[in-house]
Amino acid sequence: MTYIVIGAGIIGLYTVYELLQRNVDPHDITIIAQHLPGDQSIMYASPYAGAYFTPILDNKSLQYARYTYQNIEKLRTFLGGDGSGIGRAETIEHSEVPLDSELIDGCRFIPDLEVGKSWLPGCKDYLKFNGIVFNSPVLTQKMKDKFSDLGVTVIRKKLSSFGDIGVANATIFNCLGLGAEDLVDDTKVYSTRGQVLVVRAPHVKRVLLAWTSGAATYVIPRPESKTHEVILGGFYQPHRFDANTYGYESEDILKRIAAFFPEVLLLNASGGSIDDLEVLRTVAGARPTREGGVRIEKERTKHGTVLHNYGACGTGYLCGLGMVDKCIGLLDALGSKL
Repeated sequence: MTYIVIGAGIIGLYTVYELLQRNVDPHDITIIAQHLPGDQSIMYASPYAGAYFTPILDNKSLQYARYTYQNIEKLRTFLGGDGSGIGRAETIEHSEVPLDSELIDGCRFIPDLEVGKSWLPGCKDYLKFNGIVFNSPVLTQKMKDKFSDLGVTVIRKKLSSFGDIGVANATIFNCLGLGAEDLVDDTKVYSTRGQVLVVRAPHVKRVLLAWTSGAATYVIPRPESKTHEVILGGFYQPHRFDANTYGYESEDILKRIAAFFPEVLLLNASGGSIDDLEVLRTVAGARPTREGGVRIEKERTKHGTVLHNYGACGTGYLCGLGMVDKCIGLLDALGSKL
């Protein structure tokens, strides 16, 4: 059996990994993608992600995230441990909306979960736990290189249709994200723009987040970053596709950081003001979003069996392993572990 994975974002890479975990021969797997790890494009969201684990999700997404949480150490070991781009950090999330008992009960798989009343202005509750953080550029590159070493074929190519694959009766995984809008004419796919600052902040060790009605404000240290990168964000702008960055948005992010998490400034050895932060770059990304949520479906076509898995928006890293497990589970021969 030949397996074709379309897309080399985190969902496509997770798909290859899960196939290998099910003892699929790496020589039977081919990745076809227009963009590969190391590339920079607004159409390629994965390298821009300030990725971390949160359990503040809807019920279905939480099921996927739980699978990721419980299996991420296997992936880290598969990639050699240190240097994988996967790490751990104390995580504190504050919510403007009170956290209901159903959500909290659904989070109990986190062994050190702590729930309490928030001390941030305008927030009601908080969650605290030892969470997962991802260095997204490092992780995606590490996965692609590992797969190539094992014998997985990687082809840089933009597909206009499944017929462009040129392989008969293959099992095809469509993990194209925003590209699915054109490849399968899915009018429900759209971009959700975000802008973040990447700063050098070796003193920041914790993930900090405030969920408020205006925007999510977050501080996410990237593990194993040689330049001590920390992501400061952010924005969530549905139906907006724009690779430009804007100074007024950066100013807004920094003002929110100062209001919610002043320790990011006060513990900076270079000084305690916003101007003392060393900004390495400002980036904008397009989260691949879909009306009605992710599409995980099996479709029979003249080109072979197609398994669709796209539309994760900003949850690809934390929900992706669970999403892929469900998607692969649609193939009776391989099954799901969920």
